[in-house]
Amino acid sequence: MSAIPEVQRIVQRCEALFEDLRFNAVKEWKAAAPDRKAIGYMPVYVPREIIHAAGMLPVGILGGGDQIEVIQGDAYYQSYICRIPRSTIELGLSGRLDVLDGMLFPSICDVIRNLSGMWQIMFPNKYVRYVDVPQNYQDEIGGRFYIQEMQRIRDDLGALRGAPISDAELNASIAVYNENRRAISDLYVYRAAKPWQAPTSEVYLLLRAGMVLPAEAHTALVREYLAAAEAHERPKRDNARVVLTGGFCEQPPLALIKSIEIAGCYVVDDDFMLVTRWLQDEVPANGNPLEELSKAFLHHSASTAAKYDVKREDKGMFLLKQVTSRGAEGVVFAAPSFCDPALLERPMLQDVLAKHGVPHTAFKYAENTGQMAPIREQAGTFADSIKLWNAA
Repeated sequence: MSAIPEVQRIVQRCEALFEDLRFNAVKEWKAAAPDRKAIGYMPVYVPREIIHAAGMLPVGILGGGDQIEVIQGDAYYQSYICRIPRSTIELGLSGRLDVLDGMLFPSICDVIRNLSGMWQIMFPNKYVRYVDVPQNYQDEIGGRFYIQEMQRIRDDLGALRGAPISDAELNASIAVYNENRRAISDLYVYRAAKPWQAPTSEVYLLLRAGMVLPAEAHTALVREYLAAAEAHERPKRDNARVVLTGGFCEQPPLALIKSIEIAGCYVVDDDFMLVTRWLQDEVPANGNPLEELSKAFLHHSASTAAKYDVKREDKGMFLLKQVTSRGAEGVVFAAPSFCDPALLERPMLQDVLAKHGVPHTAFKYAENTGQMAPIREQAGTFADSIKLWNAA
């Protein structure tokens, strides 16, 4: 019997973390030392550096996926609301999130804003904060506002641990997350160059592992995967190279990603778990930490439907850059049902792609989508059409 390749061992570990909705990895981390605390956060972006600097573990909460039946959560939201708030409530009310000492709710949409208020009512003994972000991108206005917002989180977490968070601690954490972003950037570059060596279904699981592991451990895991993937040669196929976009909040089922790959698509860029790539450049780790984090957010952050767009003429340019820089041949818009930010922005992005001759297709999903045949057929038809257009 041949030995299991190292890359497969890493993927299996990541899949086990992905499937564990009891967050045992977080429980083990807390149990390893007294007084450790874990702070959960919803998708997209929060300044995890502040949580890390407090000596706490940032834990990404991305709903229940297709693994839990939502019963209690359905009583809190209308049927025309996306599924992630309902399944997150289910996680909370069923005790699965008891391991957390607090929750941060980033500025994504009105639904998540309301969820933060409901969380305060349902869990009055837990730390809860809505993380607001600037809509003005001038340092002296929006920057000052964001520094004040981060300072409140800094003060809150300092009070929670019993000691203020120093600038030195924040700068050390900024350096840790700079390294994590470098590793993930290398992962994305590698996948774009050799998508058959690093399938997106594996890259996705690797990113999900970073939602429950300490940043240092996750960085090491990404580096291990890159080395293992390069050492394990896989067959190269004539697949269409696509950018998958729209899943920045409610995450797609793993089966959906696998279905798109089976249909003949190599995903060479995406917007999964943007918290890991929101800040596009290295943040200086030797200055005023909150000022540097604020400048990074204002001037060097990813463009997404969850972020206020100051310059309307720039709409779609970030996506177009993803297409050109990754050598993509088309775009697949995959947004959760009832996701207002993604679905309202989609026509504008499609218009930009059409003007630049970039093929695209679109569908909707829910985190518990079970029927993959229509999605696989649509993705397969799109991949075939790209090959036909390129051959013409």
